[in-house]
Amino acid sequence: EQRRTCFEPVLPPPVRTSQEAAKARNAPLHAGAKCMLLKQKKTENFVVVVISAAERIDNKRLRKQVGKNLRAATEEEVFEVTGARPGAVPPFGSLYRQPVPTFMDESLRTQGETISFNVALRTESLTMRQQDYEAIEQPTLVNVVVAEQTEAP
Repeated sequence: EQRRTCFEPVLPPPVRTSQEAAKARNAPLHAGAKCMLLKQKKTENFVVVVISAAERIDNKRLRKQVGKNLRAATEEEVFEVTGARPGAVPPFGSLYRQPVPTFMDESLRTQGETISFNVALRTESLTMRQQDYEAIEQPTLVNVVVAEQTEAP
């Protein structure tokens, strides 16, 4: 069975942060897919965690659901593993120079129908249906972002 996937290329000026990317794409911040390459200190293995750009990682949840002893990959490690510089890492761990497991936070499922992300360059982005992304990459679903704080009455 052949799948049809639609995507829209976007060519923003060079950006490094999620906020800059959202502005350049003329899209809401929450629609951006923020990708973080992490290294497991003991095993030297890498994983990529993809969350909504409007969210922050909860380290306790991350350790519990993805693994302990994780640290952010260095700029050199990011380039070596993904072929991209920080700020341009795409959410497809299976397609990196050195394929790595992909973990996707539920925040991407609830943020809207489409997601936007850089495609290995800070000057090229794609917008595609979140559902298509998930069907192609088949990431492990996790809940690792900081929970919303509710005020006590």
